[in-house]
Amino acid sequence: MIARFGVRLLLAALFLFAGTLHLFHPALFLPVMPPWIPFHRLSIFVSGLFELLGGVGLLIPERRIQFLAGWGLALLLVAVFPANIYMAVAHVQLPGMHIEPWVAWSRLALQPLLILAVLWATRSGSSCCRS
Repeated sequence: MIARFGVRLLLAALFLFAGTLHLFHPALFLPVMPPWIPFHRLSIFVSGLFELLGGVGLLIPERRIQFLAGWGLALLLVAVFPANIYMAVAHVQLPGMHIEPWVAWSRLALQPLLILAVLWATRSGSSCCRS
């Protein structure tokens, strides 16, 4: 229980930070957007909004909300995975930063681990989240 709580807090901080960056500094993420995805700014805004909602959901003590937030964030992480792939394959650099290629490639390996962490931290051992 304590470990899940700690991981949930870390994940909430991560998603709240990332969501804030997406909403207030969308230009940071424009280079990462694959050319075949339409409406780049809108996509960045929507993903940021869902990161914020998910981050808040992880902090709400109601287990059902945490469970739903976890699945929502897991789906969001799957949805943004093409941008991570594009960043690695196209050697995309963010404005004002130099990112080594291994960093972009390692993010690809970390994404499934992040999904598992979100689902583990929000899963319930009881029947609170089942209909």
